[in-house]
Amino acid sequence: MKRTLVRYRNTAFGRFVFRHQKYAPILFFMGGFIFDTLTLGRIDRVYDTVVLCSHMTLLSITLYLFNTVDDDKWEGTFIERYSEYLPLAIQFFFGALSSAFVIYFFRSVSMSKTMFFFILLVLLLFANEFLKKKISNKYLQFSVYFFISFTFFAFIIPTLIKEMNTFIFIISGLISLGCTMALITFIYISSPGTRAEISLKKLISLILSIYITINVFYYFNLIPPVPLAMDTGLVAHDVRKINNEYIVTYENNPWYIFWRKHDTNFHHQAGERVYVFTSVFAPTDLKKSIFHRWKWYNPETRKWEVTDDIDFEVAGGRDRGFRGYTYKNNLKEGQWKVEVVTEEELILGIVDFEIKNTAEAHRGGMVKKSF
Repeated sequence: MKRTLVRYRNTAFGRFVFRHQKYAPILFFMGGFIFDTLTLGRIDRVYDTVVLCSHMTLLSITLYLFNTVDDDKWEGTFIERYSEYLPLAIQFFFGALSSAFVIYFFRSVSMSKTMFFFILLVLLLFANEFLKKKISNKYLQFSVYFFISFTFFAFIIPTLIKEMNTFIFIISGLISLGCTMALITFIYISSPGTRAEISLKKLISLILSIYITINVFYYFNLIPPVPLAMDTGLVAHDVRKINNEYIVTYENNPWYIFWRKHDTNFHHQAGERVYVFTSVFAPTDLKKSIFHRWKWYNPETRKWEVTDDIDFEVAGGRDRGFRGYTYKNNLKEGQWKVEVVTEEELILGIVDFEIKNTAEAHRGGMVKKSF
């Protein structure tokens, strides 16, 4: 194997790759992200579950090997000969897992405060490409590992047991914390070099601070209630159910506003109903009650006032999301928003719009689409 690598490096292509090896992590990252984008779809598919579990398992093993390889534990073995590739493998698994979570979170159309956690994942995904020179920092290694581990268990446990609530989230966090602490302890005991390099007390304090921070984010609804995700959220003039399809009529955006389907300006005629249609992805057999919370912004008090909570149940398994809608009559003119909320008060998404009264029915830029 070693002779084969030497012959490969002496070829023209091998020399070219060797000269540009600093770009290898970026290429691995792009390839992994594209692969995840094309292959990962539903968190409850067997394929997705196997891929995520394999990545998490291999990441744990690679971290163990990387942190013990300098202690003569693997002297003369295959692991020692190719230990220079272990940091690249760690980066690959960090990137693969974070990109997978970005893909799953991207299902949500919400631009609400839950987007904050999504942005953290995206930053982690891209920051991974700048960690090559920092990957030997064990505090950084295990901090990123715990964050990814927590996200992994928050996704996978509700999917496997077909149930999600605050208690399940807490259990997921504790399992992640236990697995991370077990790995750190195992490496610390097995590696004299690790014991000399880190303060176990400092590392555990860092992990616990991340654990507390994530739970605080959850408490303040800064983390989407995974694995549920809002696929579609629209304010509409009409919603009709025909042959198990929902025909939704709504005002289209100008062409240059490509990130949102509906126009936030709702032209409302007296007596006309205002509909809010949503489709929510939920893993197979996972059943959940959600509701639409209608809010109106009072310009005098400068506060959002809740006008109605209207609930409906979502049952999991449908690729395009489980659909439902609510409507109201005689809405006041002004700013409105409808929060799509679980029974634990976790926000799946927000549909915001502005009611503008008109004397005649609005006809321009209307779209009729089936869901």
